Amino acid sequence: MRSYIGRRLASAIPVVLVVAVVGFVLFRLTPGDPAALLAGDNATREQIERTRQYLGLDQPIHVQFGRYLSRLAHADFGQSIFLGRPVTTAILERLEPTISLAIAAEIFAIALAIPLGLLAALRANTWLDQAAMALALAGLSIPAFWLGLLLVFSFGVKLGWLPVGEFRPLRDGLGPFVRHMILPAISLGLIQMALTARMVRSSMLEVLREDYIRTAHAKGLSRRTIVLQHALRNALIPTITVVGLGFGALVSGAVVVETIFALPGLGRLTASALLNRDYPLIQAILMFVAMIFIVMNLLVDLAYAYLDPRLRIRY
Repeated sequence: MRSYIGRRLASAIPVVLVVAVVGFVLFRLTPGDPAALLAGDNATREQIERTRQYLGLDQPIHVQFGRYLSRLAHADFGQSIFLGRPVTTAILERLEPTISLAIAAEIFAIALAIPLGLLAALRANTWLDQAAMALALAGLSIPAFWLGLLLVFSFGVKLGWLPVGEFRPLRDGLGPFVRHMILPAISLGLIQMALTARMVRSSMLEVLREDYIRTAHAKGLSRRTIVLQHALRNALIPTITVVGLGFGALVSGAVVVETIFALPGLGRLTASALLNRDYPLIQAILMFVAMIFIVMNLLVDLAYAYLDPRLRIRY
């Protein structure tokens, strides 16, 4: 198992390099000059040029890229242009709200999707199946920003049932944390819930047609035992892929939700960095999101081995 994990981590190095190259090139091609933004609207051309020299942006593009790769090899993402402090420090300061939101959204999605998909599969081609899939389709169709605004107006402003516009960390207590996370988690996790529910349904329908399920029925096992201990365990194997990769998508897709609910996370930091053309900060956030996808891919493979013992031989 350790050798497998080592091989997977080693195979992630080319992925990191590709992300670094693509991110560096794309951000340099986007319109806008961070030196002009930092110097101010009333800055002269000479002041802008001195600012560009100070930031190292006057160097040829290959020199800038070589310096970036050198810092990256030493796990140094440089200084933020507009925040004036190390990029790693800026990301760590905003990490807790984003990770908390992504985990809360994932929990909401899984808690609703598995029972919904299971019910739809067990009652296939009935009104319950159609209602469950209609709910999943609605979840796929509703944009996160529109749902977030609707929840803020309905439950935060009009009814006043739940707080909006601030973040309460878990160390302040489970109750305040949950109250402040309910609406953002629903807004961010609804699409993930819909995708997972549809995957659970299709996987369960396929598993329920397998020969070993008919054998279990013939042996006289109860329906509850067959569904929960035999069918659902195998049906969750492809579902784990959606759940695992979906977590990375939740982290990277938190920009809009964090803006709507005024959460001080990576989403708002990313939006600010893009507006200010803060190249070091944008590149570091991109690398962080890429690492999340790499780690989640590894965890998904390990979860496969746990659910299906036949796959452990490979590891």
